[in-house]
Amino acid sequence: MRTHLILTAAAAALALSGCGSKTDTPAETTTVAGSDTAPAPAAAPSQMLASSTIAANLSAAPDHKSLAAAVTQAGLSETLSGVGPFTVFAPTDAAFAQVPPVTRDGWMRPAQKEVLASVLKYHVVPGKLTAADLAAKITEGGGTALLKTVDGRELTATKNGDTILLTSGSGNKAAVTAADLGQSNGVVHVVDAVLLPQM
Repeated sequence: MRTHLILTAAAAALALSGCGSKTDTPAETTTVAGSDTAPAPAAAPSQMLASSTIAANLSAAPDHKSLAAAVTQAGLSETLSGVGPFTVFAPTDAAFAQVPPVTRDGWMRPAQKEVLASVLKYHVVPGKLTAADLAAKITEGGGTALLKTVDGRELTATKNGDTILLTSGSGNKAAVTAADLGQSNGVVHVVDAVLLPQM
């Protein structure tokens, strides 16, 4: 009888602890999903370490698998492991999923390595620009800032409320959904779309 009571109490304790962990998970997911609110950047440092390089952090981040694979395929891992500093606007896997599969698959072919590298370099700006730096540049420019990428092309930065928006040369837009993820060789800002340069 005593054994039965102990087992019942243990089962109840496990059930309650299981309920507690289930409650925690949705709250965490909700915080991460709140794209332009302050808590979103706080969720990302668990994925990216300030002591690691941009290339290393992208490889380890669960929501940047497509970008990490593209960086490797384009031969840019060494560059993004270098001293920098660099500002990288990093599209998530969901952002890559918005690109038509034919285009996405085509980028990953060896014959398209230069095209893929060109697309990825369009997401990299020399120097370390924090969200505050970007906002200051936008203010100085009367609402618009032109950012020169590592390959010499321009991205246009604007603000919509507190959200920083980037517009590519081909006209598509991406919003910064998590900002100021510190890296040993720069900073990463997560974006919700792949920016397409004018080819």
